[in-house]
Amino acid sequence: MGPLTLERDPDVSLPSVDGKTARQTGPIRIGDLARLCGVSPDTLRHYERLRLVRAKGRTPSGYRLYAPEAVNRVRLVQAALCLGFTLPELSRLLGMRDAGHAPCQAVRALAAEKLAEVERRLRETVRLRAALRAVTASWDNRLKGTPAGAQAGLLDELVSGELALDLPRRDPIRLRERRRTRG
Repeated sequence: MGPLTLERDPDVSLPSVDGKTARQTGPIRIGDLARLCGVSPDTLRHYERLRLVRAKGRTPSGYRLYAPEAVNRVRLVQAALCLGFTLPELSRLLGMRDAGHAPCQAVRALAAEKLAEVERRLRETVRLRAALRAVTASWDNRLKGTPAGAQAGLLDELVSGELALDLPRRDPIRLRERRRTRG
């Protein structure tokens, strides 16, 4: 797969999730689009509510019809979600593009923010790994000296001060904010 951009790709002949190549020249029904993109029809309806993809019309029986370009649009959304972009962010960025503006600088800035957050979480994870290694080594030693069936006080050791741990700080405000932005 090439680099992720928000530029239109004129070639809509892409392999579907099931490995078959799809070449659509006419309108695509919602179920077919969902199958080609590996999402559910409910996901497509949700994307439509967020203006990430637009139906071009309906069949006489009421099924949504999409232009062939919708395949690339849905796949773009899915790829961007994998990189950490949110649906509201994508809605804003793609709305800018649909209005004839170039959101490239905004896309780049958001990607940089996401990279910085991943790097911060990675540093925290490395610190946590070191702390867990120290804790398990200490607990192994404590368990060796504890008679069978007796309490070793492993959890109590976490707050006793006997271990010099560099634990990532749990910030309840940041945790609440993170949960709010995910939902």
